[in-house]
Amino acid sequence: MALPVALDLTGRRVVAVGGGPVSARRVMAFVEEGAIVTVIAPWICEDLTDLVTTGEIAWLERDYVGVSDLDGARLVHTATGEAAADDRVLTDADTVGIWCVHAGDAGATPVAVLARTTVSLPDGPLTVATHAAGDPRLAVRARDAVAEHLATGSVALQRSRRRDGAGWVALVGGGPGTDALLTIRGRHLLSTADVVVVDRLAPRGLLADLPASVRIVDVGKVPGRHAVTQDEINAVLVEEALAGHGVVRLKGGDPYVLGRGGEERLACEAHGIPVEVVPGVTSAISVPAAAGIPVTHRGVARGFTVVTGHEEIPSLPSGRDHTLVLLMGVAGLQRTTDLLIAGGRDPRCPVAIVERGWLPDQRVTIATLDEIAATATAVGVESPAVIVVGDVVALSPHALTP
Repeated sequence: MALPVALDLTGRRVVAVGGGPVSARRVMAFVEEGAIVTVIAPWICEDLTDLVTTGEIAWLERDYVGVSDLDGARLVHTATGEAAADDRVLTDADTVGIWCVHAGDAGATPVAVLARTTVSLPDGPLTVATHAAGDPRLAVRARDAVAEHLATGSVALQRSRRRDGAGWVALVGGGPGTDALLTIRGRHLLSTADVVVVDRLAPRGLLADLPASVRIVDVGKVPGRHAVTQDEINAVLVEEALAGHGVVRLKGGDPYVLGRGGEERLACEAHGIPVEVVPGVTSAISVPAAAGIPVTHRGVARGFTVVTGHEEIPSLPSGRDHTLVLLMGVAGLQRTTDLLIAGGRDPRCPVAIVERGWLPDQRVTIATLDEIAATATAVGVESPAVIVVGDVVALSPHALTP
C-alpha cells in the first residue's frame, strides 16, 4: 500500500541523477513546481540542455560521486539507465533520510511520482494524480479518464469560497439552444458555478442537472414580459461576483456575435472582476447548417453578412452570391424584403427561415424574396428563427420539397 502525499517543492533543492529523457520529464515537472534542481550526469539530453541554457536548472557535468551530492536535497530522482548506479543513489538517500524516486525499479523505490494532469478551474488549478503500483501505463489511462470526466462538466466542482473573497464571471456561449452543442469548457464552468445568469435562448436542459445549491437567475427577454435591461444584467453580474460567487452568464449562440458580451465584460472589468469568455456555436452559422444550408459554398457564395437591424440593409452587398443572415428578423420581415429588393437584390432570390434550429420541432420555410413575408405569415412563422437570403438556400434538402 502507498500513501499519496502532495509535496510542495517550491524553493527546495531536488537532485536528479541521470541526463536522459526519463530524467528530463521529471526535471521539467520539478521546475514547474518551483524546485531548485541540480542535474548530475556526464551528458544531458536536448530538453535538459535547454533548461540549463535558460538558467532554470544547474548541471554538474560528471558522474554521481556519493552522499555529498545529496547535501541539502529534499528529494532525489535517479534514472541513469544503470541498475547498479541507481541502486547506489537509492541506498545513499535512504542512509541520510532523503526520499528517493528510483525510476528503474518501481518495486524498490520508496517514492513514486504519480501520473498527473491539471484541470483549469476559475478559482485555480485542480490536480488529478493517479498511482497504480508497478503499472505506470494504467495510472496514465486512469488519470486521463478522470480528467476527461471532470472536464465534461459532469461532476459538480463548486468550491467552498469565502463569500467576502473574489468572485469571477464567465461569459459562456451556449450555442443555438441544444445541450449537445455547448462546448466542453462551457460545461466545465457550469459545474463550478455558484450562480448562473441565463438567457431565454440558452441550452436550459443543462440547468436541471446542477446542484440545488446553484442559484439560477433568469434574465431572458420574453415577448409580453417586462424585459430585463442590459444595464440590469450587468449589475447582476457585478453584484454576484463582488459577493464572492463564481458566476456563469449562459447565453444563446456566441457572447460576441450580437450577444452584448463585450458590454458585460467591460462592466465586470470596470469593477476589477476577472472575466473569461467562452465562445459558443453561433446561431448565425449553425442554424442554417441544421437546415442543410452552408453560408458559403464554392461557386455559389463567397461571403456572408450577419445583421439584426434594418438600417444597415441598404448598404449590404446585393448580389445573390453574397449570403445575408438575419437574426431576430421575423417581426420586420416585410420591411426587410422591401429594402433588399429596393437595394438591388433579385426578387427571385431564394430565402429560408429556420425556426428553432437543432431542436426536435425545427421547421424550415423556403420561398423567394418577394414572397417569403407572405409565406411566413401564412404558415405562422415565430421566433426564434434565423433567416437566410442567397443562392446557398437552394443547396438545402428542404428546397427540393414542394
